[in-house]
Amino acid sequence: MTTTEPREDLRTEALAAGERFAAREGTVGHEELTREILAWAAETFGEDLIVASNMQDAVLVELGAAARPGVDVLFLETGYHFAETLGTRDAVAQVYGVNIVQAEPELTVAEQDAAHGKDLFATDPGACCGMRKVEPLKKTLARYDAWVTGVRRVEAPTRATTPLVTWDERHGLVKINPIAHWSDEQMDAYIRDHAVLVNPLVDAGYPSIGCAPCTAKPAPGADPRSGRWAGFTKTECGLHG
Repeated sequence: MTTTEPREDLRTEALAAGERFAAREGTVGHEELTREILAWAAETFGEDLIVASNMQDAVLVELGAAARPGVDVLFLETGYHFAETLGTRDAVAQVYGVNIVQAEPELTVAEQDAAHGKDLFATDPGACCGMRKVEPLKKTLARYDAWVTGVRRVEAPTRATTPLVTWDERHGLVKINPIAHWSDEQMDAYIRDHAVLVNPLVDAGYPSIGCAPCTAKPAPGADPRSGRWAGFTKTECGLHG
């Protein structure tokens, strides 16, 4: 895409597809619907499609690569990741043959510390996420017509109404959420049945993985995302609105 201005043809396509796939929900299996959505996305957008992954697991990458071999996969390199997350990223590239596109902040961690105070994540996590996630994402998405995310409705109340396909007003491109309707049990079954790569931190007790300083193990029985930004009212990094 050569302009950051919203393109009416893309918006129309997104809204029509959203209605079409919403009508399919519940009439076919969850995996079949996901594959239909991704096949449409690959055919419609081709090289202007990118799949986002936080490298917690490779379910979305595996599905995206099946629809479009060698697909671009967006990874936000914040400078604060667990070593296990970076290892998963490298393994994903090798196993699934995808093209990792690293979105990096303007400032290194050291430069950010010098400009805004050491460990900004501990005093103003919203500002830290803004500089190290939201802005890099915005710049990277400006090069594409559509992006695929792994957002699921069961993950948090803020995600409960996530559509399968929509128009992303914020970034001016099509947003595709092909596993939005999957339950945790369906995710686990897919990972098991297809031997999908999973970040080793998941088995170590981290059900929701972000940057290392802002990710803790939730208490037993607590909301899986309660380990993110513990001690703050913040529940989202801002990537999805």
